[in-house]
Parts: sequence; C-alpha cells; structure tokens
Amino acid sequence: MKKKIIILVCLLIVLAGSLFIFTSEKFSKKDEKNNLTKVKVAEVAHTIFYAPAYVAISKGYFEEQGIEIDLTLAAGADKVTAAVLSGDVDVGFCGSEATIYVYNSGEKDYLVNFARLTKRDGAFLVSRKKYDNFTLDDLKGKTVIGGRKGGMPEMTFEWGLRQNGIDPKNDLSIDTSVAFAAMEGAFIGGDADFVTLFEPNALDVEKQGLGYVVDYVGKWGGEVPYTVYNARKSYVEKNPELIDGFTKAINNGLEYVNKTDSSILAKDIYDFFPELSLNDLTAIIERYKTNDAWASSTTITKEDFEHIQEIMISAGELDKKAPYDKLVYQGK
Repeated sequence: MKKKIIILVCLLIVLAGSLFIFTSEKFSKKDEKNNLTKVKVAEVAHTIFYAPAYVAISKGYFEEQGIEIDLTLAAGADKVTAAVLSGDVDVGFCGSEATIYVYNSGEKDYLVNFARLTKRDGAFLVSRKKYDNFTLDDLKGKTVIGGRKGGMPEMTFEWGLRQNGIDPKNDLSIDTSVAFAAMEGAFIGGDADFVTLFEPNALDVEKQGLGYVVDYVGKWGGEVPYTVYNARKSYVEKNPELIDGFTKAINNGLEYVNKTDSSILAKDIYDFFPELSLNDLTAIIERYKTNDAWASSTTITKEDFEHIQEIMISAGELDKKAPYDKLVYQGK
C-alpha cells in the first residue's frame, strides 16, 4: 500500500512539474508575442510578385499593428476562397475576381476586398525558342499554356491580346486545362510554344536553358486590383480596427518596396525564398520594379474595380457586375 502511495505521489509531482513547464512556456510565448492577434492568411501562390507582403512581415509592420501573420499556401483563387468561406483562415489573398464570383453566386456572408497589393498581371511570357525582336504577332498559330479558365492570369492575358489586335480564340490556341502550380512543369514536359509564368518560375526555365522570357503580360492589360486581400463580410464588420491595421501594414510594405533598391529588398525577403541566390532574387525583384507591377497604395479605386469586371465580361466569365460599394472596404 505504501509503495502504491509513493508511486502516486511521484506521478503527481511529475505531472505538476510538466504542467508548470507547459504553463511557463505558454505565458512566455504570450509575453514574447506581446499579445499579438494571430491572423490566418491563405495566399494564392508563393511568388516574388508578392514581395511587398513579405516585406511587411519581415520588417515587423504587422507587429507594429498588433498582428501576427500565420501564412499558408492555398494554390489557386478557388482554394483560397474556399478556405476563407469555411473559416479555415481569416483572410484570403488572391485575385479580386474570386470575390465577384462568390458575391454573384448569392453567398450571404460574401467576401469583401480591403487592400490591393499588385496592380498588373504578374506573369512573364516565356517562349520555347529565342526571339531577337518578339512581337505579339509571333503568337499567331502558336500554342500557349495560359492558366486556369476564369482565373485572373488567363483573363488578363486574353484581354491584353485583344487590346493589341490579336484574337485569342482564332489567332492562337490557349491551353486553359493546366493548374497554376503545374504550368512550368507542363511547359517543360510538353510541346507548347509559350507559357505565362510568374517569378521565380520564369527565371527557373531560363536558367535550365529550356525557354526565354520575351515579354511581360502585365503591361498589356492596364491597371486592375489584380491581387488583393479579402475576408468574409462578417469578419470585416466585427474587426474593423484589425482590418485597418492589416491594411496599414501592407501599405507600409508597398511604400518601402517602391523606394528601396532591389538588392536590399532581396536581403529583406530572402528567408521566404532560401532556394534562390541573392543575385537571382535581386534580378527578379528588378524585373517587377521595372515593369511597375506593384500598387502605389492599398486603395482599390472604383475605376480599377470596374475595369477588372470588364475584363471578366470580355472573357465570357461574368454576366453582371458586382457592386463596388459592397465588395470593397476602404477603412474607417
């Protein structure tokens, strides 16, 4: 009996010690985080195109607003919206076209856009063969892997072609069957003449000697709220101060990126792309800076929101426009 009591006491001591350690670690982490509010964010892709967002994290701009970012990858705007609508994440980051689809589907707790990061398409046109003086006429009769049907990359690609006198239905063949994450592999392993790729994928194909960047798709389609942050209507209504703080952090990231040298930015976001060399990262950032890819501020104008819906209508993916005043939150 005495032996059993001794064993029980020992177990209680061990349990109490473990609880103390767990509790101490818990409160230690809480103190270290300085009572930050964790916000789960799903990004549509992991690309240097989103450098201002990674800068906002690495430079502590979110922490200044009392926010801790828990970032996950949900490849594809459809997967991002599904994650936000289900409550698996608090905030989505993808093309604003996804929020329009959700609203027009009749969803009551629809997605509201609140901060723009990019203002142009982020894809570069990669050719299987080298062109010394490429023009869009070189696409005639060719096959292009253009992205998922109804997705922003594919729709802005088609819009840009039409704006430059190229008929995307008759002058060339656009393959819309390949998922965004699989486009590089499909191009390398297939026989398409061209592919539209974000960075670092475009540079990766070049470095392997399997293709050549011949143009930037973003310059053809004009300015749009191309990649934006969104959240459920109910979440925005319940957390206006958090949304405003989140927006301010992204705005600070944009300001920093737009005024900072590419070589410095490469060091700032290197931890997000450790597989790349600093030289490659610098070159890619410079590509996006040179092509004016990033927004000057997080503001989503009515004009730009209307333009993205015109692109969607032109692509045959939208029957009626969604209201700007319901789908865009501009802050307090």
